[in-house]
Amino acid sequence: MRLDRRWWALIAICCGTFMLLVDLTIVQVALPRIQRDLGASFTSLQWVIDAYALTLSALILTSGTLADRIGRKRVFLGGVAIFSLASLACGLSDSATALIAARAVQGIGGAAMFATSLALIAQEFQGPERGSAIAAWGATVGGAVAVGPLVGGILTDALGWQWIFFVNLPIGAATLAIAGPRMHNVRDPDAKRLDWAGLVTFSGALFMLIFALLRGSDEGWGSTLIVSLLCGAVALLGVFILVEARQRRPMLDLSLFSNRSFCGVSVATFAIGAGMFAMFPYLTLYLQDALGYSPLQGGLRLLPTSMLTFVVPLVSRRATGRLAPGVPLGAGLGLTALGLASMSGLGVHSTWLALLPGMILSGIGIGLANPAIANVALGVVAPERSGMASGISNTFRVGGLAIGVAALGAVFQSRLGTSLQTSLGHPVPGLAKAVASAGTHAASTYAHGSPDLIEVALRAFTSGLNTILLLGAGVVLAGAAAGAMLVRAKDFHRWPAAAKAASESAAEHPPASDAEAETEAGAAVS
Repeated sequence: MRLDRRWWALIAICCGTFMLLVDLTIVQVALPRIQRDLGASFTSLQWVIDAYALTLSALILTSGTLADRIGRKRVFLGGVAIFSLASLACGLSDSATALIAARAVQGIGGAAMFATSLALIAQEFQGPERGSAIAAWGATVGGAVAVGPLVGGILTDALGWQWIFFVNLPIGAATLAIAGPRMHNVRDPDAKRLDWAGLVTFSGALFMLIFALLRGSDEGWGSTLIVSLLCGAVALLGVFILVEARQRRPMLDLSLFSNRSFCGVSVATFAIGAGMFAMFPYLTLYLQDALGYSPLQGGLRLLPTSMLTFVVPLVSRRATGRLAPGVPLGAGLGLTALGLASMSGLGVHSTWLALLPGMILSGIGIGLANPAIANVALGVVAPERSGMASGISNTFRVGGLAIGVAALGAVFQSRLGTSLQTSLGHPVPGLAKAVASAGTHAASTYAHGSPDLIEVALRAFTSGLNTILLLGAGVVLAGAAAGAMLVRAKDFHRWPAAAKAASESAAEHPPASDAEAETEAGAAVS
């Protein structure tokens, strides 16, 4: 049976989404090896994650606006090409600075793909098929999380960390080959120009905030530099809001936030990014630097969470489709928060099994939350605004990740340093940074292999990790509360019939609305 063009388009969308998201998890497993090969500091390791997440989150909204102007297909394909070439540059990097710069360019391409992914699904599918397509996309998000640590471990151990980037080249080529002849280029005929003022102010605010969080421990939180950066971030964010409020066609339509459900899903999306996804780099450092596992061994021990994020959306779609919209979202984030909290309490003699119950709970929670976020973000806005809704949702997700990595890292390093100084009774210059960057074995350099100092370093490392696990749990729990209390079925433009009343027919989605049909008929397709 010949596969319909739309399903080929979905395969391409999922390939692009897989590639841009797997580069978050696949890199995390390789961080300790990158640190050793390139001599990267703890802050540089954070930037390897955040340079990508920063440009990704800063440019998603602009990419969505550009897609309205020149077409979603063109922006998507351009993003795949940029991402693939930047991946090649990452693999060829010979310094931490070069790698960070290439990662930033990767984010540009990732933004173009991420901004158009859900919008492309919305333009290609309606009715029950849209639910199936979104479920496949949600499973792809989970699958990227699932295979990232394992593939990253295999490639890093067998071929070197460079190959975690080179692997993107064949995936990118396949995505271009599939999407080129099969995907329609839908655009908005009324789109006029890019919102440059919004781009500059939003990107500037995000960069200042993340830079301040990353440098705060080293410079001092009360230093002129950090205070100036934080004040500048707040000021630019205020200017951004004013600019968007006065734009005729803003890249961020502030009126969307008058919808209570849209506010709820936005808070929930930010929370899971900042509280859960931002935790993975620190869990990886614990498994490899504190417990001594290789990249592959560490990746295998992350599989309980990873595989569940892939499997749960597939097995739960029909059941969750019958529930009120806020239920799977709130329940998913609630389970994730519980999982993070249960991982805390680590000690110097803990093994990775102490993390296992929390990993299982978190995996189930993420698996429930991911498709719920996509469904709510698209469902509470009119069909013609699905591109902007997709962009805002993904901006909150990846922006949360970028801010979370920086904020959790600042707390982790501060708590680690405090614990070391308390245990030793005096400061040891450079010890806290060394342990944060290279793990507890780095303490041997400061005490000629003294077992006592190494145990003190391990205790400090676990103390820092316990602290950020509880902090992450609190952030995700706040997102769960927002999702459960703010998201409601009556705000939806379209909602599965089974979700309106479980006792009604088993039909999952009604036909596309007249508004959507008019939007698609009036769109320019090339």
